[in-house]
Amino acid sequence: MVYTVWAAIWVTWNIFIICFYLEVGGLSQDSELLTFNLSQHRSWWREHWPGCLHEEVPAAGLGAPHGQALVSGAICALEPSSVEALHSGLQILIALLGFVCGCYVVSVFTEEEDSCLRK
Repeated sequence: MVYTVWAAIWVTWNIFIICFYLEVGGLSQDSELLTFNLSQHRSWWREHWPGCLHEEVPAAGLGAPHGQALVSGAICALEPSSVEALHSGLQILIALLGFVCGCYVVSVFTEEEDSCLRK
């Protein structure tokens, strides 16, 4: 039962992520909404996507965590926001599959308890 609730929350979060990266409904990738103004990193895919050529910039102030560099300009074969949206879409499909399986398991246990009570 807990998993089915979690799957519903996860689907909702991923729908928000898709809307955020595709800039639907007034959301903008330039906002500090996901970083809480604590980091200059915007997208994991933008910094690590194998199809991107990166230009690393030394960070002023807080700096980048060890092993990471800030990317000022990235030339990508596939736009990282599209990759973020596709990744979230895949997460939604997996979560919906888990949600359906979770509902089935709950219904099986509920029927089993009902049959025990009738005897």
